[in-house]
Amino acid sequence: MGNPKAFLTVSRKEAGYRPVLERISDFGEVEQTLNSDDRILQASRCMECGVPYCHWACPLDNLMPEWQDSLSKGKWAEAYERLTVTNNFPEFTGRICPALCEKSCVLSLNGEAVTIREDEAAVAERAFQEGYIKPRPPRKRSDKKVAVIGSGPAGLAAADMLNRKGYNVTVFEKDEFIGGLLRLGIPDFKLNKEVIDRRINILRAEGIVFKTEVNVGVDVTARQLLKEYNAVCLAIGAGKPRDLPVEGRELKGIYFALELLQQQNRIVSGALIPEEYKISAKGKHVLVIGGGDTGSDCVGTSVRHRAKEITQIEILPQPPEHENPDTPWPSYPNIMKTSSSHLEGCTRRWSLATKRFIGDGGKVTGVEVAQVEWTKDSNGRPVMKETGRTEQIKADLVLLSMGFVHPVHEGLPDALGVKYDSRGNVESVAPNITSVNNVFVAGDATTGASLVVRAIASGRLAAQTIASALGE
Repeated sequence: MGNPKAFLTVSRKEAGYRPVLERISDFGEVEQTLNSDDRILQASRCMECGVPYCHWACPLDNLMPEWQDSLSKGKWAEAYERLTVTNNFPEFTGRICPALCEKSCVLSLNGEAVTIREDEAAVAERAFQEGYIKPRPPRKRSDKKVAVIGSGPAGLAAADMLNRKGYNVTVFEKDEFIGGLLRLGIPDFKLNKEVIDRRINILRAEGIVFKTEVNVGVDVTARQLLKEYNAVCLAIGAGKPRDLPVEGRELKGIYFALELLQQQNRIVSGALIPEEYKISAKGKHVLVIGGGDTGSDCVGTSVRHRAKEITQIEILPQPPEHENPDTPWPSYPNIMKTSSSHLEGCTRRWSLATKRFIGDGGKVTGVEVAQVEWTKDSNGRPVMKETGRTEQIKADLVLLSMGFVHPVHEGLPDALGVKYDSRGNVESVAPNITSVNNVFVAGDATTGASLVVRAIASGRLAAQTIASALGE
């Protein structure tokens, strides 16, 4: 520990966001950065606790105290080296991870957690700027081939680890870009896509083969895949969105959140979308149904479209502002989360259930919602009931952001014959191992929709499992 009293003498300092009126005019990243001296000072606040709850909370088992110590001493290259012992892509998690580590930091007990996520992003950026990150192809190559289906964080992590072990890895992606939901699901104002491109360039230079616009299961059959490759890793994500099958669902103007977000990311990347297919919030009353991060991304995108009014509703009750006795430290707290998008302008409401969509001339014009209240049964489980009070919310653009139920079964999973669990996810008969010989699984496809950091961890574990199965 460079300065054992820094946590007492140095206050937490966040980089903050670009001014609202500036950032809503573009899709550039909203988060700012601290200068190097401030960043080193922030890292010095780490107490290197005897029991590092930050490490305990991180799905990747990141060695926070170690690389924070290196950063506090200005040893940027050493910090990056320690950081990447457990994390393949700190430039991704440093931007979009909800920082489970910070919520379990001992200093979070007084609201002054170490700025772990921002420090992580800063270390990764310094590493790229100063050339610490260079292609390092494996010295020896195996004659065995592995196919990774899906290029999201789980697929990329699995491919990276397998390639390091010398396997011949090919990553298949159904879309035109590599990155999965990192590329097409997360807005550019949270993750600039050049950040993805530079990492893919490194992975490609290290020998990984990327094939885009290949719908495996259709363009390449399951039989062909199993014949050509010694192992197959399914990292296809949880792509089936949760729908809202109520009256009026067929009306025009109702979209799944990803329909808007994917299209907007393509537009930012230079794609030309015909006007008749373009989803625009400009001048509209937008209703976002679902209070999670994806819903927040819809809010930020709608703001940049110049929506007239934006409302976000959630069926769950409004969480407390600061502390929640139901999720005590060091657990991740279920408390009020306000994103940069929320700060840009929207009305947020809770405990509202959608009853029906209202339309005129085949287009949605509003949504009828019912107020609900939440209690607990004798076992402490939440119970919802309607109060009988209803109202109508004006909306000519509705975005369904209620999460995902499981991976898309049609296509490769069904063709391979993998088993599904009770929730519809690809079943793991053992960690990362499916019911089909030589077919493995990683990320949201088996866990259900979760965090990027958990997907990376799952991809790393899948690579170890595959290597063991191949006898190396």
